[in-house]
Amino acid sequence: MDKGYEKERFESLSIKGSVAKKFRRFSKAMSESQSMTLLLMIEFFANHGISPNESLGPKMQTLENLIKKRINGVISIIKDIEKNQTKPTNAMLFSLFEEKAKEEVPMLVEKKFMDPILITEDEELTYYRDHYYKMKKELNGFKFEVRKFMNKISLEKRTLGKDYFKLNTTKKDFEKFKNENNI
Repeated sequence: MDKGYEKERFESLSIKGSVAKKFRRFSKAMSESQSMTLLLMIEFFANHGISPNESLGPKMQTLENLIKKRINGVISIIKDIEKNQTKPTNAMLFSLFEEKAKEEVPMLVEKKFMDPILITEDEELTYYRDHYYKMKKELNGFKFEVRKFMNKISLEKRTLGKDYFKLNTTKKDFEKFKNENNI
């Protein structure tokens, strides 16, 4: 049975015998009942605005030619943009960077401290040892500040819901800690 049309009764149409045979073969090829095949055909023509008296050949070819023309138009626009905008801009940027590279000494890594020109191994050893102790002192100072900060944190237990940590400090002290330690 046809879905959605089970309760409708059948009507008869007067169709020539040869046309009925062709229609039955077409319905079997579509794997639909004759009613559903006819309904699909009517909806197709109505939805696409096509008259069964017209030939689809020229219309399909016209549609295909129209699409090809539009695609060619888009391609020509893209080629024009590439020719008149992208390539000149790219060339200007490339020449700009090339000139900058010639003017400046290339520096890939920025150093935080400059190594002095050292003459002997003792001076070099002393320099690096002093730098090591300086960095170690900064690290210990930071650890001390973090410990002080952690001592201001307390666990707040709740009867309902999850427990949470509370920071017992002022907003000003918190901002000062962040700024002093570059956080």
